[in-house]
Amino acid sequence: MAFIDALLSTPWLLYLVVVFVSLCIGSFLNVVILRLPKMMHQEWRAQCESFLEVPEDQRSTETRITLSTPASTCPSCGHGIRARENIPVISYLVLGGKCSACKARISLRYPLIEAVTALFSVVTVWLLGPSVAALWALVLVWSLVALTMIDFDSQLLPDSITLPLMWLGLVLNYFGLLTDFASAFWGAVAGYLALWSVYWLFKLVTGKEGMGHGDFKLLAALGAWLGWQLLPAVVLLSSLVGATVGIALMVIRRHGRDVPIPFGPYLAAAGLLSLWFGDEILAGWNAWLGF
Repeated sequence: MAFIDALLSTPWLLYLVVVFVSLCIGSFLNVVILRLPKMMHQEWRAQCESFLEVPEDQRSTETRITLSTPASTCPSCGHGIRARENIPVISYLVLGGKCSACKARISLRYPLIEAVTALFSVVTVWLLGPSVAALWALVLVWSLVALTMIDFDSQLLPDSITLPLMWLGLVLNYFGLLTDFASAFWGAVAGYLALWSVYWLFKLVTGKEGMGHGDFKLLAALGAWLGWQLLPAVVLLSSLVGATVGIALMVIRRHGRDVPIPFGPYLAAAGLLSLWFGDEILAGWNAWLGF
């Protein structure tokens, strides 16, 4: 606690630590974004093989993937990534964006995710003010970054992130971290039921699934962190942005109506904005309603 108190009372040190830690977290998020969907597919395959009683000698022999194994390598030549080649952002710049062994291009996405994670973390602490609440809120920010990229890549919102995020929000708000516990509890309930209801209504009318179950859980998690009062703004903002992007993709890229568009990134963006500007959003909302 003494270290935390020292950080909160020394702004320049606080922001320095936030930048350093969040860059490292961003590097870890790159691993999570890349490997977690593969881990999920391996687990599902193993469960299917077990359920179908596939003989052991006919089951998948694919190398088991975890967040720590196998070690990171260059996808082009298999060169093992050394520690000095894995320093967030800096290693990319020093290497000129190329593998040190085969000179194949390294995706710009990796340093961008690291830099964006650090930027969002600094903005969160700046807007919420130096406090324990701001430091805990970084967990929400980092989770939203990971969920956004995973959903873009694979249209998955892993339970291993959304459900712990929801429970953590409820536990923290039991102590009044960002809102009172009643608001957090009903935020989680209303967040889940709101999109669950839309899902079933759409399915009954069209016979199709309009969204994945992960969207329900993500909105429940946002409700647990932010409270039910901000859920209308989250839903409205995410729907407007999602509809705009969807129409743009249909016009510019000629995406058909049957091409699925992940909704999680828009929920995450709306949740982040609500975390940063929640008071202003509530004030504007109440003024618009005449309260």
